[in-house]
Amino acid sequence: MNRWRNFLIILSIIGPGIITASIDNDAGGITTYSVAGARYGYTLLWTLIPTTIALIVIQEMVARMGVVTGKGLSDLIRENYGVKITFFMMVILLVANFGTTIAEFAGWAASMEIFGFSKYVMVPFGAFLIWLLVTKGSYRIVEAALLIACMIYIGYVISAFMAAPRWGEVIKSTFIPTVKFESDFIILTIAIIGTTITPWMQFYLQSSIAEKGIKKENYKVSKLDVYIGCIMTDVIAFFIIVTCATTLFPHGIKINEAKEAAMALAPFAGTYASLLFAVSLANASILGAIVVPLATAYYICEAMGWEAGVNKSFKEAPQFMWIYTALIAISALLVLIPGAPLILIMILSSLLNGILLPFVLVFALLLINNKKIMGDFVNSKGQNYVSWATVVVLIVLTATLLVMMIAPDVNKFIS
Repeated sequence: MNRWRNFLIILSIIGPGIITASIDNDAGGITTYSVAGARYGYTLLWTLIPTTIALIVIQEMVARMGVVTGKGLSDLIRENYGVKITFFMMVILLVANFGTTIAEFAGWAASMEIFGFSKYVMVPFGAFLIWLLVTKGSYRIVEAALLIACMIYIGYVISAFMAAPRWGEVIKSTFIPTVKFESDFIILTIAIIGTTITPWMQFYLQSSIAEKGIKKENYKVSKLDVYIGCIMTDVIAFFIIVTCATTLFPHGIKINEAKEAAMALAPFAGTYASLLFAVSLANASILGAIVVPLATAYYICEAMGWEAGVNKSFKEAPQFMWIYTALIAISALLVLIPGAPLILIMILSSLLNGILLPFVLVFALLLINNKKIMGDFVNSKGQNYVSWATVVVLIVLTATLLVMMIAPDVNKFIS
């Protein structure tokens, strides 16, 4: 009986960590991994090991704050560092996440076109469905839908096996780092790390844990949830790279987006592998289109002291619901406008996320080490060493990426 009760408790806690990490494999992430595999084969697989470690360190820290304080990250930043700093951070995050949401709908539109559906029908349809899910459903319904959708990522694993990779080379490239001093290689290395650890993830994870009401005594299960999510997301990334490295790289097929990868797979891995890749892209895009606007609504409302939560109605949390609605509607509309500057918006989004990420992580570390806030749940010395080292590496990589994005080489890379 106790075992059954413990199992039910675990099921009730599992969710935020897996969802947050999995959504990181959104349209932008899948594009990055696909391009990495197509352009450099198995060479970049080793980057996923330090990236996974960094992701686990950061996500565990943020989850711990959510459990101990019962508050979102932007709530804590506002309370401890003032409204002005919080307001400017929220404005930058709003613009950045707007660009990310557009990228998600663009990925959804592209995947639907692979199946022969018009984006002018499927984008409004998809936008309406996810708006209905979040605004009319409860937190538990939304979380259950997201968890089920996370399972569809298995399509990337199946596609990789259907591509029949050279496993000896795969294992060697995973554990023996290879570095090429080329601009494309450096940009992709940084992009793999940058697409895995983003500002919105930290806010969404902590807010969803706070709304779910997970208690300190259940934190071990919540930590397990975070670990599983972080490992899952990079295992999927691993198989995306392997698929494109096995099929596209040997034939010199260079791609610039995930849609091209899905279409190019058919001659080399078969139609089913291509369709699985496309279905998984559609799933990832629609998941991202749900969670990124949701994260945005959470942190803006927490920062401003407004009511927030999926369990609340338009009447109870009008700002939360209208921010979510506006992001969904405007992003979907822009994707449908011919000639809209989508690439420019997406690049601006990446730049803003890159600039903001170090600030978010520094605030998180200062908060996690504040005994008045965290009590006995502050970081240990070992955790601090790893955490600060992770932050320093991310700051250096982010600064490098920003410089390279402004440099002329990037135009060559994008073209």
